[in-house]
Amino acid sequence: MKNIIILTSFLFLSCSLIGQSNNDKLTSSIRIEMLFPEGKYKALILSFDDGMVADRRLVKLMNDYGLKGTFHLNSNRLDTKGYLTKGEIKNLFTGHEVSVHSANHPGLSDLSKNDIIYEVVEDRKELEKLSGKTVRGMAYPFGNYNDFVVDAISGIGIEYARTVADSYNFSIPKNFLRWEPSIHQFGKAYFIPNDSANDKKELASFYKLAGDFLKSEALALFDVWGHSWENDGDGNRWVEMEKFFKLVAKRNDIHYTTQIDLVDYINAYKNLKFSVDKKNVKNLSSIDVYIKIDGKTYKIAAGATLAI
Repeated sequence: MKNIIILTSFLFLSCSLIGQSNNDKLTSSIRIEMLFPEGKYKALILSFDDGMVADRRLVKLMNDYGLKGTFHLNSNRLDTKGYLTKGEIKNLFTGHEVSVHSANHPGLSDLSKNDIIYEVVEDRKELEKLSGKTVRGMAYPFGNYNDFVVDAISGIGIEYARTVADSYNFSIPKNFLRWEPSIHQFGKAYFIPNDSANDKKELASFYKLAGDFLKSEALALFDVWGHSWENDGDGNRWVEMEKFFKLVAKRNDIHYTTQIDLVDYINAYKNLKFSVDKKNVKNLSSIDVYIKIDGKTYKIAAGATLAI
């Protein structure tokens, strides 16, 4: 009888463990995927550096097509020849993001830690005063940075820093302080007056990547960067810019965003709190977050808990 009881207990325990193991496998196999706001698979970022007067024409063009931009400005160059005035920053960039590009545009990796911090903090402080908004992002001048620079800007209120190392893909940045954009505007083409073969090749590559983005059925972030002043000097550059804007604008499947807004959204997604069995999720942020679980889209409202 004792042996029978022991055997029965063993079989019950074994079945329980097998059942638990199967449930663990089932739970762990649940795939959770971030979607962009409104459950969209695609997002577009347009970011431009330096703050020269050509930004006026660029912003108007973007506004005409309902596009958002992130503009990285050098505050100590404002009010000088060829650059925007300080007085126009707030109104000009309404609906867009104003971001740090350093006060004087030096190569940051050549500076001491104190000077790096000065360049970033002074620019941030002035841009906040001019824009009336909290400034939390930046782009490295010349794309110039290294581990020392990244360490120096950590902890001074900068939440992302864009490089110029084109990834030629649509991946979500894994390290916000080493943010690699997808591609420079029109590839590396600068529209040499002779319309060189290289320019044509670069332009074709740019539109090939843009086309791949528009056709993508997977999560895709298309991050295009450049300078408004690159469009000056040759009428075809502005024509090409408008052509691109027309291609990507007013599409129901694209989320149009600034860099800092996307950072906030990704952080809200990363901070979702799931139960062990992944059947309940709480959104602690003030941002509605969209996720996909096993092929089904869910909206987790700001501050809400959702039973899945």
